[in-house]
Amino acid sequence: MLAALIPLFDHNMKVCAYSIFAQKENFLLNPRLLGVGRFDGASNIEGMKIVESMGLDTVSDEKTVFIELNNISLFSDIAGQCDAPHDKQVLLIDKDIPPERRYIDRIIELKKEGYRFGIRKLPVSQFEAYREILKETDYVFLNHKKIDITKAKVYFSRMYPNVKLVAVNVNSKEDFDILKEGGGYDLYEGEFFRTPVKTSGEELAPLKVNYLELLNIVNDIDFDLADAADVIGRDPALVISLLEMVNRMTVNSGITSVRHAAAMLGQRELKKWINTAVTRELCADKPSEIMRTSLIRARFAENLAPVFEMAGLSSELFLMGLFSVLDVILDKPMPEALEMVKVSKEIRQALLDKSGPFSQALDFMMQYENASWQEVSRQMVVAGIDENTIYNAYVDALRWFKELFEIRTR
Repeated sequence: MLAALIPLFDHNMKVCAYSIFAQKENFLLNPRLLGVGRFDGASNIEGMKIVESMGLDTVSDEKTVFIELNNISLFSDIAGQCDAPHDKQVLLIDKDIPPERRYIDRIIELKKEGYRFGIRKLPVSQFEAYREILKETDYVFLNHKKIDITKAKVYFSRMYPNVKLVAVNVNSKEDFDILKEGGGYDLYEGEFFRTPVKTSGEELAPLKVNYLELLNIVNDIDFDLADAADVIGRDPALVISLLEMVNRMTVNSGITSVRHAAAMLGQRELKKWINTAVTRELCADKPSEIMRTSLIRARFAENLAPVFEMAGLSSELFLMGLFSVLDVILDKPMPEALEMVKVSKEIRQALLDKSGPFSQALDFMMQYENASWQEVSRQMVVAGIDENTIYNAYVDALRWFKELFEIRTR
């Protein structure tokens, strides 16, 4: 199985929900699944299996999740497939579910059980034909490039006043700002929050300069633990976080200073902790999804190291994933952002030119994150990669991030 989480934002760029996009099999290896084989196990809802196995708090931090249904799984034992609260699950359908009486009645039945519904890929020309289904729908996904939102806003407010409109394919900050100003949409889905920064923003705050100094110390080839400890000591938040972590790892250690705590961790663990903790602090003034993206990419990239025969370079791949949104974090174009931190030539090549030995892992990770299953499947076939290995690597990254968050809020 392959699965990825796509965030949905509100006007303030706050994540309100996640869509789970899953693919059960690699269609390039099993072409029959594109034919009659697509009905094999069609009553199983992959998104619900993911929520059930991982827990709603791991998948979406208790936020709403949109889960795809097809015309067969709509009639399955949905409640029996997932224990998560019904009101946290939005059942996502499309035009493959026709506006026929049996489908309409089933949707009404599930609504009475507390489920909500969303619909996507519905052409404007079919809005009237789907009137009975739209009356039961809570969210309508619209391609903002193909619809006049002014007219859509009037239409939906008159016909379906309780429906929330979701703009999809919002792939630039400029598009987001225009749509937000024009009004009409309640949520947005797209890559706009992590598009590359083209021009420099304001000067970095002194605290961020301090964090970058710390990153540069620990990413030097053979850094001094005492130097790192001294910079950590300038920031109370980092000191508290470090001491909490060391105290969890040791019993009756009698930590007497920041330098002592750093020595207890050792060079390797201290480096990983600092890169992670500092990135969280650098993202403090950004939408929470930026931090989440950075940290999940870091862990996912680290997990992919053996897959791409780079197990000995897992820490470098971790750093590549962590810094893959460094331009967004620092409000600087990527070349300028990378000048401010010490990274290897291989990381620079991957992040700047999409070249070098790390570029394949980076591209694969980005394609997976966007649920570009055809390209992901192609790369897996070419490289002879097992899809379960990839799925487990991604799930581990989600769980790792959840654990980090739990540690931070204890």
